[in-house]
Amino acid sequence: MLTKNIKFKLFRKKKFNKNLKKKLINLLNEENFVIKSLKKEYSNSFNKKKISKFKSFINYRVIGMGGSSLGTQAIYDFLGNKIKKNFKFIDNLQSYIKKNKKKKYLNLIVSKSGNTIETIVNTNVFVQKKNKNIFITENKKNYLNILAKKFKSEIIHHNNFIGGRYSVLSEVGMLPAELMGLNSQKFKQLNNLVKNKNYLNALVNNVDQIMYFIKRKQFNSVIINYDEKSTNLFNWYQQLVAESLGKKGVGILPIVSNMPKDNHSVMQLYLDGFKNNFFTFFYVKEKKSPKINNSQILQMQSYLKNKNIDQIIYSQKIATENVFKNKKIPFRSFEILQRDEKTLGELFTFFILETILLGRALKINPFDQPAVELIKTETKKILT
Repeated sequence: MLTKNIKFKLFRKKKFNKNLKKKLINLLNEENFVIKSLKKEYSNSFNKKKISKFKSFINYRVIGMGGSSLGTQAIYDFLGNKIKKNFKFIDNLQSYIKKNKKKKYLNLIVSKSGNTIETIVNTNVFVQKKNKNIFITENKKNYLNILAKKFKSEIIHHNNFIGGRYSVLSEVGMLPAELMGLNSQKFKQLNNLVKNKNYLNALVNNVDQIMYFIKRKQFNSVIINYDEKSTNLFNWYQQLVAESLGKKGVGILPIVSNMPKDNHSVMQLYLDGFKNNFFTFFYVKEKKSPKINNSQILQMQSYLKNKNIDQIIYSQKIATENVFKNKKIPFRSFEILQRDEKTLGELFTFFILETILLGRALKINPFDQPAVELIKTETKKILT
């Protein structure tokens, strides 16, 4: 067990890397705002009482790109069974946009820099001065800060030292979580996890094993995802890993594969194609799952009788793991036993710490994204 709510299988057992364990301990003890945001004592830049007036809304729109939106989407989808509010996400530019003028929305406009071109354009299209708006951006002179003041909207300050892809457990993800009716403090699990030897040892072992794959030129990290509600969790993971580690000619390409649908497309390649992949299986136990209608099952498929959808999905997951094992294809496996804030916080924390530790092992800065800035500069040059 990784924790009480997460069953975990390692890639493989191997000699423990003491040097990596030391790097992890140093990381957990350093003055780092990303690490601080994972702890209960992190001070969000919003006041719960002050934002309570916005909880009366039923419909919300989140306008932001990448890390400004993906973490919130992951929370909304993963914990949708607990949420009674409607959240719509505007996270790309579209030439055709359908707007619902009848619905009353609270707009959450999120951009660390406050100058993200797509967010500015979507704000221009969707947001009006008469709307109720909350802007989350750095406390400096930027486009969104100026616009928010012009609209006399609420401004929440985005922590200057936390990049978007690492910001899910800061105000960027926790303010929307509170508006969803969730308890933001329950996501903050690092204080407990640092006491959990299994959790920390699993982190070290995983980083060590992934470094082994990289040295063997196995760069593709394929997520075999059996939980539809976790698709955006792994879209968040995809940005976290690719943007943090894709530098100086190295990196990992995260690929999200949604099952069992992809059994009928890319699975053939995973099993019999090139061998530069390593895999993560991910499954969430559903307590309520639709049952098969026995009266409509023919005798030739009688093994389906009295089964529910979750049982069938889990059987497919175990079957696929067995085939991978027989073919000696490297994989690790997460089985989630409880769908709540605590569990999701433990997963966010695991992937964030793993990514930063991989960056340290690869001797690259996991917090910047210099190449992406080139496209932003070039785009502005063309539009000017």
